[in-house]
Amino acid sequence: MSDDPYTIQEGGTREPPTTLRGRLRNLGPGIVVSGSIVGSGEILLTAGLGAAAGFVLLWWVLFSCWVKSLVQAELARYVVTSGDTYQRALNRMPGKLPGPHGPIAWPIWLGLVGFVPGLITAGGIIGGAGQALGLLLPVDGAQATIIAAIVVMLILWTGAYARLEKVMLVLVMSFTLATIVSATLMQGTEFRATGADILSGLTFDFPLEHAVLAIAMYGATGVASSEIAGYTYWCVEKGYPNFIGGDPNEPGWVQRAKGWIRVVQTDVWVTLAILTCATLAFYALGAGVLHRLGVQPSGTETITVLASMYTETMGPWSFWLFSFGAFCILFSTVLSGIGAGSRSFPDLLVTFGFIPRSNLALRQRWIRGYIIAMPIISCSIYVVHPEPIGLVIFGATFGAFMLPVQSFLTLYLQRTRMDARVRPANWVTGAVVVIFLVQAALSAFIIRNLFA
Repeated sequence: MSDDPYTIQEGGTREPPTTLRGRLRNLGPGIVVSGSIVGSGEILLTAGLGAAAGFVLLWWVLFSCWVKSLVQAELARYVVTSGDTYQRALNRMPGKLPGPHGPIAWPIWLGLVGFVPGLITAGGIIGGAGQALGLLLPVDGAQATIIAAIVVMLILWTGAYARLEKVMLVLVMSFTLATIVSATLMQGTEFRATGADILSGLTFDFPLEHAVLAIAMYGATGVASSEIAGYTYWCVEKGYPNFIGGDPNEPGWVQRAKGWIRVVQTDVWVTLAILTCATLAFYALGAGVLHRLGVQPSGTETITVLASMYTETMGPWSFWLFSFGAFCILFSTVLSGIGAGSRSFPDLLVTFGFIPRSNLALRQRWIRGYIIAMPIISCSIYVVHPEPIGLVIFGATFGAFMLPVQSFLTLYLQRTRMDARVRPANWVTGAVVVIFLVQAALSAFIIRNLFA
């Protein structure tokens, strides 16, 4: 039995659904993470990359979408069957460094270093949401950002997963659908994507003048490292580890584990389908409209410039639709990002030994404290530096370095600590190995270019 009441409590087992319809009815964590996935990376960086490079990096956008979801699913496989949290799993990695209450694995220290870039990214995202809200209300961008921060606190204060899940579902799906419609309507305008445009984007060309933005987009688009980590906590909050149970020797444990793993996998692939459609739509609009207009979103005019993707395809009236949709999607990113961070940070304190693992009430108090503090800090960062895309680029670039760490973590834990009866097939492990090697090579490329 797991000794962490946050992940598994006695008597909570539940039989898994046996049909696709049943699995679909038990989805949820992917929708919450979609609020972060289909968000700043798409509306700010993917559209911005399309505006800068045109269609030539279409292949890179597809790669950024597809290369990380398998790691997301396989790390979640470990978490839901082991009862470990993400931070506890990281601390099982070999290679310890001194900590305040004992040795701590090096990936945790690396993630702690990345906390500052994460805050800066959050400032850019909440600032973008504030800009969009400022177009809808008779207030300026800074005031609107403060309003957005207050609303985030109110929604997350209860810590109720079910409420967050419903909010995310509405926000993500509404704007994703509107963006896909806009990209479809673009084909009936002078900005349409031709066959030659599409082919030019599948030639694996990589213009180095767009490398910074492209690498940041890779770090933020699709399932970024923060979403891979956050997804494990939403799986816990949904109850999957509890449904499986913490005793692998208990009769029926293997069948329950395999059944709930299938639910997690379905959840991940549904999320991947959503984010692929949304990402391609944003990139097509950026490359088809903004690139041909010769405009780049930046500074306090970021959302206003991005709105032309809608107004040029659906008409002037859609400026208000885009403004509302941009607020929804960026606001949902703030919700899911701070919501996940409020779970991860107390777990970090548990791992460092500042909070007893068994003290669930104290963990809940830290969750609420984080929910109050982070919107205030993020809002302050944007007010000091009102450049949403620049802030997101900074944090997303660092996030790219955590991706190979998470891939290696997944491989290590599945090989050394996972019950052999619920390990993935050999081809899945082989695919994760390939993903790790590709991500490690990309990290080396980033380092070489940063310090060249």
